[in-house]
Amino acid sequence: MSQKKKILIAGGGITGLTAAYYLQKEIAEKDLPYEVKLVEAGKRLGGKIKTTRKNGFVIEQGPDSFLSRKQPAVKLTDELGLRDQLVRNGTGQSYILVNGKLHKMPKGSFMGVPRQVRPFLFSGLLSPAGKLRAGMDFVLPRGKQADQSLGGFFRRRFGNELVENLVEPLLSGIYAGNIDEMSIMATFPNFYQLEQEHRSLIKGLQSTMEKKPKQKKKGKTTDKKQGMFFSFKDGLETLVERLEECLGDIVECNAGVDHIEKKDHGYHVLLDNGDVYKADAVVMTTPHATLPKVFSQFDLFDEFQDIPSTSVANVAMAFDASAIKQDIDGTGFVVSRNSDYRITACTWTHKKWPNAAPDGKALVRCYVGRPDDQSVVDFSDEEITDIVLNDLNKTMNITQKPEFSVISRWKRAMPQYTVGHNERIANVRESMGMELPGVFLAGSSYEGVGIPDCIGQGEQAVANVLDFLQD
Repeated sequence: MSQKKKILIAGGGITGLTAAYYLQKEIAEKDLPYEVKLVEAGKRLGGKIKTTRKNGFVIEQGPDSFLSRKQPAVKLTDELGLRDQLVRNGTGQSYILVNGKLHKMPKGSFMGVPRQVRPFLFSGLLSPAGKLRAGMDFVLPRGKQADQSLGGFFRRRFGNELVENLVEPLLSGIYAGNIDEMSIMATFPNFYQLEQEHRSLIKGLQSTMEKKPKQKKKGKTTDKKQGMFFSFKDGLETLVERLEECLGDIVECNAGVDHIEKKDHGYHVLLDNGDVYKADAVVMTTPHATLPKVFSQFDLFDEFQDIPSTSVANVAMAFDASAIKQDIDGTGFVVSRNSDYRITACTWTHKKWPNAAPDGKALVRCYVGRPDDQSVVDFSDEEITDIVLNDLNKTMNITQKPEFSVISRWKRAMPQYTVGHNERIANVRESMGMELPGVFLAGSSYEGVGIPDCIGQGEQAVANVLDFLQD
C-alpha cells in the first residue's frame, strides 16, 4: 500500500479551519490516501473571531456577523448543523456623525451611495452645494481607468462632501483603511462595473436594485425590513468551536511555522516547537507579512511588502440600562473623517443583537484606530475607555461607569488592498506555480476580509490542493 500524501495547513483562523474541514470531508467521502495536519502559532483557534461570554452578555471582540446573502458562510453553517443557532440582526435606525451631530442614514442608499434622490435632497448631511455636486453623477462620463483608489473614483462622481460625510465612514470602516489608497477593483469592483454599464452610479443602482414589492398580510401592506447579517445565539465563536470539534486531533496549537524548505519531493516544514513535518502540499492561511521569513530562500514574496496592515482596537462596555439617560433609537453610528472624535464607529449592540445583553442591560461597542490615529491602539485600557466615554457623552448622557469593559487590540491585523492589489496577488500566485508547486495562499490578505470571503478562499484552497495531488 502506498504511503499517504500529507497536507499541512498553516494558520487556525476561519480560513484554515474551513480548509481543514472540507479536506477531511473529501478524504472521508472519496477514501483518498491523504492526511491533513493543521498548525496554529497561538494557543487558540479562530483568528479574529473571538467571543467573550460574561454575566449573560455575548461580546464579540472581532467581527460580529457575516452577510446572509454570501453563501460560503451559510453553506458551512448548514454543513455543521448550526442553522438553528443563527440569529439575524435588528434593523433599527443607523446614524452618521457629521459636524458633531447625529444624522439619520438617508434611506435609499447603498454603502453611502444614493439610490433614491429624494432622501438626500432633504438630508442635513450635505450642504446645497454638496447636493448639487453629487447630482453631477447624472451627467458625468464614464471613467477610463480601471484600477484606481476608491476615494478618487467616488470624488470624481460625487464630489468631496458626499464622499467624506457618507461614503468614507462606511467603506473605510470595513477595511479599517484610507479610501484614497484602497483599490476599487480589489474591494468594490461592482461600483466600477456599474459606471461602465450605466454611466451614472445612481441610475445603475436604481436599475440593478429595484425595490421589492411589499408583502400583503391579512389585508394589510407590510414593509418589514429583514436584517442582512447573521450571527449565532452564543456568538460567532460557535462556528469555530464546532469546527474544532469536527477536526479533533489533526489540530495542533502553539505550533507556528518557522521555516519551509523545498525538497525534491515536497516540503520540510520546521515548526517553532522544534518539530519537522514533511508535506506534499501546503496551504498558507497566515498573514501575508509572515511569508518572506517562512520562505526566506525565495524572493517571490517581496511584492507583499507593498501590502500594508493597519491596527484597530474595540471597546465593549456593559451597563445597566438606567446608566444611559439619553438613549438613542437605533443600532449605532459611524463617524465622518472630518470629526474631532477619536472613535470611528459605535454599535448599540443590545439593540442590534437582542441576544447580546440580558434584560435591563445595555452593551455598547466602539472602535478606535483610524489610519491617521494608529497610536491610540497602544494606549492603556483606562486611557482607551476614557477616550470612548468622552466621545460617547457628546451624543449620549451616560451617568455611570461601565459594569465592566472588554478591550481588544488587533495589531497590524487589517490588510490594506491598495491600488494594484489584484495584480500583485496574481503575480505572486503565478511565480508560486513555478517555484513552489503545491503551496497555496488563502485568507484575508488576498481576496476578501469578511468571514464568507475567507471561508470561500478556504474552499478554493481545498480544490487547488486536490487538483495538484491528483495530477
